[in-house]
Amino acid sequence: MSPGPAVAIVGATAAGKTALALSLAEALSGEIVSVDSRLLYRGMDIGTAKPTPAERSRVPHHLIDVADPDETWSLARYQQAVYQVVPQVFARGHLPLLVGGTGQYMRAVLDGWKPPPEAFDPEIRARLAAEAQAGRGSELVRRLELVDPASAARIDPRNLRRVIRALEVYEASGLPAGEQGGRQPAPFDALRLGLALPRPDLYDRIDRRIDSMIEAGLVEEVRGLLARGYDRRLPSLSAIGYGEIAAHLAGEIDLAEAVKLMRRATRRFVRHQANWFRETDPTIRWFRPADGYEAGVVEWVRGELGARRNAG
Repeated sequence: MSPGPAVAIVGATAAGKTALALSLAEALSGEIVSVDSRLLYRGMDIGTAKPTPAERSRVPHHLIDVADPDETWSLARYQQAVYQVVPQVFARGHLPLLVGGTGQYMRAVLDGWKPPPEAFDPEIRARLAAEAQAGRGSELVRRLELVDPASAARIDPRNLRRVIRALEVYEASGLPAGEQGGRQPAPFDALRLGLALPRPDLYDRIDRRIDSMIEAGLVEEVRGLLARGYDRRLPSLSAIGYGEIAAHLAGEIDLAEAVKLMRRATRRFVRHQANWFRETDPTIRWFRPADGYEAGVVEWVRGELGARRNAG
């Protein structure tokens, strides 16, 4: 019998997942497992809204600051890491809280995806990347639509890194990415809850968060990463906030334009996040953050966990 259930907290950027996770962890003896592809990287703190040292001292956190910005973590590697961490949390008698906004990562963990392993062929990837750099990105997208229409429908065509990855999987194996492994039962069950805000309220939170990032020293953080020799073209440094500030530091845009682009990109990302976890999903209990709402969520989670454990 699998351990559990764990608790998974999903929702858009700036919806309040970190604050709720801390409240739940302190009330229910929990440990937080980050489900965010950017929190993996050391030195990328401000632009990722990484939990502060003070927040991380309140409860144990996992899968934060485990890689340098030039390291590559595939979906398979991340899933394996979670599947190692969660049983350890259970073994300590604590409640694992999976928290983050990277929908693909969360789905892979909760639904037992069997993603392709690490890069199949670096030479294929280099060739495809060269095509993209030569301005042939639209050709790569059309090629993917022909050989792997399911991946093409799922991947944002502007995200050429993921387009290249899907083509690499196909060229190296002869099979579309979706046919590489399928699914298997996840090693633990999870109670799923989501945070939902009206878009105007969420966009206001996002704007205020970006302003706070600039005030907290995001420009200096990016400048420091570049000074340490990290290339701005790295996938980690092309993330929202880092790519725009790097362009500003290169003299390509002024700071006001960088902030404007950050806001636009974050809103686009929010719309993309909504595709992974919809409010119509019957497996997710949705809450709307408001003053003092955390106490009600804690009681709901406590009741649901008790009911599921008794049923098991």
